[in-house]
Amino acid sequence: MLDVSDEVRAEIGDEEAERLLGGDNAPGVYDCTSCRAPGNSEQQPTSTVLFVGEETAVLAFAHATCIPSQVVPVSEEQLQGAVQSITGEGARPGVREEVSLQAELGVTSGLVLVGGDVYPALVVEPLGPIARPGTTGPVDVFLDLLTSQGFAPVTDLDTPPAPLPGWSVLVAMGRLHAVLQPPVGGAAPQAWWQAHQAMQVADEWRAAVNKTQRVLVYAAPVGTIGAQPREDLLREALDRAATAGRLVGAAMPLAGT
Repeated sequence: MLDVSDEVRAEIGDEEAERLLGGDNAPGVYDCTSCRAPGNSEQQPTSTVLFVGEETAVLAFAHATCIPSQVVPVSEEQLQGAVQSITGEGARPGVREEVSLQAELGVTSGLVLVGGDVYPALVVEPLGPIARPGTTGPVDVFLDLLTSQGFAPVTDLDTPPAPLPGWSVLVAMGRLHAVLQPPVGGAAPQAWWQAHQAMQVADEWRAAVNKTQRVLVYAAPVGTIGAQPREDLLREALDRAATAGRLVGAAMPLAGT
């Protein structure tokens, strides 16, 4: 009932792969690395998922119905967050995560009603004006930079944004790890945004992700959305941003799917 993909086998070696398939190192009962619900590799199809950092790797297991067997490249910092997830440590529920890339970005997770259906969403908002790389401003070009990468203007939240090829959202071990962008000069996707520590999300959000297998990612300039305490207020803020022409979005699959 255990699936070891060719890419996982290439990383762990044939000997270890055969031990897993033979049951010697099979997990038996486990917590799914995607939905966190219990699984049993002896009773239901199970995927092996290998998280690979710069120096270390962690082998985890998931329901085959949640995610396929795959190798997930992550930073060493993300990998430590994944290990903390296994041991029950990690970010607190409802935390608004921030990360330093070229700018400080705030990322909030929530459910959004779009066209009568409930979708898992991420809302990205910088903590300050974004200048074009190589300059110091003063013009905020955050939306221009995103539209140049394929994000589309959102004028009506009743229509989900179009998929953005090559981009994906990494949800693993029941937590949000990163938004990945297409590789630049390499084979592995790169983190456009990554949580300082694996970000815990609400059970309802995780259930919606497992159902839709995609996440709607919205982005707005600093001061447009804010940290809304309720999802109805978040939706109202998104509607105002869309009406004002200050919202872009894209639909992204889960990483590796």
